[in-house]
Amino acid sequence: MSVQRSDVAIIGAGPVGLFAVFECGMLKLSCQVVDALDIAGGQCAALYPEKPIYDIPGHPRIGAMELIEKLQEQAAPFDPVYHLGQRVEALTRVGEDWELTTSTGAKLQARAVIIAAGVGAFGPNRPPLARLDEFEGRSVHYLVKRREDFRGKRVVIAGGGDSAVDWALSLADIARVMVVHRRDKFRAAPESAARLKALADAGTIEMVVPYQLDALDGANGQIDAVIVKTLDGQARRLEADALLAFFGLAMNLGPIASWGLNLERNHIVVDQATCATSAPGIFAIGDIAHYKAKLKLILSGFAEAASAAHAIFPLARPGEALHFEYSTSKGVPAA
Repeated sequence: MSVQRSDVAIIGAGPVGLFAVFECGMLKLSCQVVDALDIAGGQCAALYPEKPIYDIPGHPRIGAMELIEKLQEQAAPFDPVYHLGQRVEALTRVGEDWELTTSTGAKLQARAVIIAAGVGAFGPNRPPLARLDEFEGRSVHYLVKRREDFRGKRVVIAGGGDSAVDWALSLADIARVMVVHRRDKFRAAPESAARLKALADAGTIEMVVPYQLDALDGANGQIDAVIVKTLDGQARRLEADALLAFFGLAMNLGPIASWGLNLERNHIVVDQATCATSAPGIFAIGDIAHYKAKLKLILSGFAEAASAAHAIFPLARPGEALHFEYSTSKGVPAA
């Protein structure tokens, strides 16, 4: 398999990784992007594609997936090469370049690497239920890709955090929603929890507390009911078409942890001014990057992408002067 080369290799196709393509492109640096998910967007695409985001400058409200689509459109004029559905397993030095080997065996070389991997590899915490794998992806879900998929259905939502409460609120007007939680207090934002209680008091949704998931009933990938029990063993059968289980994410750095970078509590320590890591030519931006007073916001990651791109330029173009220009005067190439 031939080695594919670019100026910069970006690990992570979430919003910050996608904006890094744009920032590098404005400096005429070519990019390849690797992501373990089979679509771009990171957590925005995988966990809350239809949820609104309110803190993106210039957008009082924008859907998570809409933001990803706009970032891809913004990056498109610079012809990034995407390697989706594969993760970087090894990162080794080859001369002045870095070589990345992915889980499919692909080899990429770049003068610099930007790690924009969010919180690293992540997956759902699955409830310990027999036969769970029979229903996963068909009638048991850990994320909602399309709200409309649940219109008119009987939906059991299990969990007590923001995801469980937010989706209960979102689906309440199109589905019959039953919320299962082991206690009557929720860890979600107080305003959201108050709205949930108001809907329950009005009879719009049903609160099934204090109960825990116990078993699934159904066949051929389709559940017919969710069996729940109290802590003292009192069982109840909830007729249902779908179970949304929101028990958080299991997160780990995966192979990143073995690359010899300076880590602090599973985050990569960087220089705040340049986002450079402890390894020459490797940079980290977004949620995975750590420095004093770090704010884990998408907009912070956008600024870090710009800082990293400018720090990479002299590495990719040694001896070439960088003439800083604003996009208003420089423009962008036609897509």
